[in-house]
Amino acid sequence: MSRLHVVSGKGGTGKTTVAAALALALATDGRRTLLVEVEGRQGIAQLFETEALPYEERKIARAPGGGEVHALAIDPEFALLDYLHMFYKMGSAGRALKKLGAIDFATTIAPGLRDVLLTGKACEAVRRKRKDGRFVYDSVVMDAPPTGRITRFLNVNHEVAGLARTGPIHNQAQAVMRVLKSPETAVHMVTLLEEMPVQETADGIGELRTDGLPTGGVIINMVRPAVLDHAAVDTAANGQRAAVAKALSQAGLGGARRGGLAERLVDPLLAQAREHAERVALERTQRAELTDLGLPMYELELLTDGIDLAGLYRLAADLRKQWPM
Repeated sequence: MSRLHVVSGKGGTGKTTVAAALALALATDGRRTLLVEVEGRQGIAQLFETEALPYEERKIARAPGGGEVHALAIDPEFALLDYLHMFYKMGSAGRALKKLGAIDFATTIAPGLRDVLLTGKACEAVRRKRKDGRFVYDSVVMDAPPTGRITRFLNVNHEVAGLARTGPIHNQAQAVMRVLKSPETAVHMVTLLEEMPVQETADGIGELRTDGLPTGGVIINMVRPAVLDHAAVDTAANGQRAAVAKALSQAGLGGARRGGLAERLVDPLLAQAREHAERVALERTQRAELTDLGLPMYELELLTDGIDLAGLYRLAADLRKQWPM
């Protein structure tokens, strides 16, 4: 069973929302989940309607059944200070380097080091144990970079190749990769039933598989409810005026005579129905393409009123019903 859940997806698909909902779902029934942010956008704080997250693990929500969700916004500068203290015992010296701007300089000119620090912090949380030998967190959920950058972000071995082939940095990267390429990790893709997100999802999964990174599931977000059944969609797509006019008449919207109310409603209704039929056909095609990827699929409904804290708990409950625990 995976314990590190990496959530990626094309921009605009709602990956941060899905990551937050997944963290809540995994914390159900007394479990503890850590939700990790690595992009510095403070999206998690906004979703949970709390103040900006500091560089420390903080409880931000309770899940049904007494579980807890903790959150951490990983800052690469602070993560490097932790690293220097852990491996080189440079506590005060490291803070002095930060004041001089050396820490920011190092993480900027060496993006490989930055990724090692970000992923390393999450992997450390996955492996961390209490004194009694139990894991501190049952699950760690990472709100990761978008699809186009996820494989390179996770494949830190390549990133550090130009930095160090031996020594602590190299060893740290190796330790991180042992977690990221193990059954403990699953990389989930968030998508919409639209052409571009589906194509990016397929491309991203292909890259993950090529690099030997473990894929998890495909989470289809913002799924709109079916307004018409298959027969009604086919009728709308074929523009059957007489059938629609008759149905309107039977519904009490005036006779089907020419110029009547039912007759006047036919064209605008058929236009809307055709648009709906086209969307349904597109979604069928995109869902079939996602099915061909051979991964578990989960669906989350479109919340028409937008996402607030109540909506987040609603999505979490929906995920909890579908997710293997």
